[in-house]
Amino acid sequence: MHINYLAEQTARLRELNTAAVHTNIELVSHTRAEDLIRPTPCAGWAFADLLVHMTRQHYGFAAAARGSADPGDWQPRALGTDPVNTYRESAEHLLNSFATEDLFERKFELPEFASPEPFPAWLAVSFHFLDYVVHAWDVAKTLDLGLEFDPGLLTVAFDIARIVPTGEQRAATGSSFAPEIDYSGESVLDAIMAHLGRSPEWPETTAA
Repeated sequence: MHINYLAEQTARLRELNTAAVHTNIELVSHTRAEDLIRPTPCAGWAFADLLVHMTRQHYGFAAAARGSADPGDWQPRALGTDPVNTYRESAEHLLNSFATEDLFERKFELPEFASPEPFPAWLAVSFHFLDYVVHAWDVAKTLDLGLEFDPGLLTVAFDIARIVPTGEQRAATGSSFAPEIDYSGESVLDAIMAHLGRSPEWPETTAA
């Protein structure tokens, strides 16, 4: 997918992002207290760490959608006594922030992404959408749950994933994605994960 074409698909991107976030809400709803210490496909993170990360991202992107450039909006938040509800509230807050009519006229300041300039809204939404396709896979793998996405959604997610730069920077400390992994299967979802450095064979093979 050419990046200019992606920019033209703003309404579709918002719909796809909403679908990915709702999938995450449903998957996380299966969490039990003992699951919080489970390892995840994110190297070094227990499931509680992944929930904290996802919650932080939701609030950060929501703040950016409102025009905030405050790095404090991206600070981790405690999961509290009800991690499922804490996560659900963050996801619903994000969706409400993205639902504004003039969303795609705005610019997003994203401290997580090294850039001297703010991002156009369509690109910021595509970042969030791809993250929550990936995180849905992370959650499903961690909790031993099945995961299915609409084929059209996965096609767009894979096109966005291909825009993510490859090369040595993927191996750098703090990189969002690990170096890509060879994959020859037929699953588009697994192909996305392999391209972004997550092993479709996890937990047999630990991925970054």
